Amino acid sequence: MEHFNVIIVGAGLSGIGAAHYLQERLQQKSYTILEARDAIGGTWDLFRYPGIRSDSDMFTLGYRFRPWRDAKAIADGPSIWTYVNETAREDGIDKKIRFRTKVTDLAWDSATSRWTVTATTPDGIVRYSADFLWMCSGYYRYSAGHRPDFPGEKSFRGRIVHPQIWPEDLDYEGKRVVVIGSGATAVTLIPSMADKTAHITMLQRSPTWMISMPGTSGLAKFLGAFLPAMAVYRIMRVHRILMQSFLYRWARANPKKAGERLLKEARALLPAGYDVEAHFKPRYNPWEQRLCLVPDDDLFRAISEGKASVETGEIETFTENGIRLKNGKELPADIIITATGLHIELLGGAKVTIDGRPFNIADSFTYRGFGFSGVPNLVSVFGYLNASWTLRADLISDYVTRLLRFMDERGYKVATPVNDDPTMPAEPFADFSSGYLMRAADRLPKQGRDPWRHAQNFLADLRWMRKGDLEDGVMRFSMGAGAPAASRETVAVAAE
Repeated sequence: MEHFNVIIVGAGLSGIGAAHYLQERLQQKSYTILEARDAIGGTWDLFRYPGIRSDSDMFTLGYRFRPWRDAKAIADGPSIWTYVNETAREDGIDKKIRFRTKVTDLAWDSATSRWTVTATTPDGIVRYSADFLWMCSGYYRYSAGHRPDFPGEKSFRGRIVHPQIWPEDLDYEGKRVVVIGSGATAVTLIPSMADKTAHITMLQRSPTWMISMPGTSGLAKFLGAFLPAMAVYRIMRVHRILMQSFLYRWARANPKKAGERLLKEARALLPAGYDVEAHFKPRYNPWEQRLCLVPDDDLFRAISEGKASVETGEIETFTENGIRLKNGKELPADIIITATGLHIELLGGAKVTIDGRPFNIADSFTYRGFGFSGVPNLVSVFGYLNASWTLRADLISDYVTRLLRFMDERGYKVATPVNDDPTMPAEPFADFSSGYLMRAADRLPKQGRDPWRHAQNFLADLRWMRKGDLEDGVMRFSMGAGAPAASRETVAVAAE
């Protein structure tokens, strides 16, 4: 069995970043990247629907160590794919990747202080061993998104498409299209398809808070005229981090004012008399779910020009020629796109055992949003819900490389976050009401008192991840055999 000091699972944005920091700071460590698909890029290789783009600015979604050189802050998917691939190639990381290697099982053995990683490949099952696992496999199931069953689907004579598996042969020119959903995917699809379709409708059960911002940064353009690219990038990164942090905190503290401001902006971008409250005023407060980004007002412009429309209501049934709502309204369609969200799946769906006993993530507590109570030598990257994913992935890289260096210096082989407080309150993993999180509550770890929380706070994470005490009373270290293993509370012993 081939052995590595570190196995990174996933060759997307997080995995390539993790590999960069590992080989830069801990050159003596052997590592490999196991990637289930046949390409680098993760999300940015998987999704191919029209207009695919970031919903975070690239000054924070980009890597801290590699400047985003384009003044265009909201980047399209192919540009992000190129950015990730160039990073992997220039750092030699691409040579460390084992493609088409789908991790299915992770087994920890306290006697050897090692993980055994089982994966499927086109040539059969393979196994590797590792001292440490760095899970960069994302947070959703790659094989298929969330797809509810709708009444009357079989009667619809047109085509039904989910954006996560976009068909290359889909011809929507001159067609009537209905997009079910009002999240980031729907908000991207509508303006991207509107110029070609006969008409496109966004059908939502309830509205989503949306915020419009320029796709290109004037400040970055100005600074780029007389400063080096890295200097511009660092300035823009700090600027965006501070701005996002302030706006998030302000909105959560002043939800009424934040909502009024967002509605005022939407009203100014839509035709006079448009029913903004019906279609753009959600039932929840701003930032109780992630804000939907509208770059360069494109969605509002498509609506104003009559190329797109929004319908708010519940579906009664699909019909031969479209969708009928419970209010009796008929929406004609040749194509229906179900932009109904993702299916959360941590650790890439791999099964975990600790000393032969099945481990159930949902019965554990999250350690600082990247570990699990009772699970040794494993970090799972989970980004911010209120900011860019990569901001936190970069900080987790700071923590992991610091942790591994500390363990080497002290002779430790095992680091395990242990919750031995029976009074620890069990709360949902995130203080967000997004549908994909609510649907996955029974598959996510719980959070409690600090440090058993995902703080959703970059500035707090920045201080701790880089300088915080690794021996915090919760992370337990040992020389090997006899290290703390998963507690009874975190291990599901029931047979499958």
